[in-house]
Amino acid sequence: MIYHLQNETPEVMPRFKGGEGDFIAKIHFDGRNKIIHGTLPPKATIGKHTHEGDSEIIYILKGSGSVFCDGEIFPLAAGDCHYCPEGHTHSLINDSEEDLVFFAVVPVQK
Repeated sequence: MIYHLQNETPEVMPRFKGGEGDFIAKIHFDGRNKIIHGTLPPKATIGKHTHEGDSEIIYILKGSGSVFCDGEIFPLAAGDCHYCPEGHTHSLINDSEEDLVFFAVVPVQK
């Protein structure tokens, strides 16, 4: 299957998962799995959350930022991939002055 995320209407989600600022996302959801093209503007975050019943794979397309994962902070830049397995906790942080653009997949584990 081919999904044309560029044709999806972007959703603006303020304070997503308790984070700061806006999270802008084009999402394809088939009832179980999510495919996301996301943008975090400068200083925006996706709040800390635990993946239960699913996991998340995030590939950074543009910009830089950080991920807080299981109590540690790791830098991220274009070309980096972050994996948050089921049962683990993370937060995505744009601590830069440009948009952080990424592609994410959230597959159901059960």
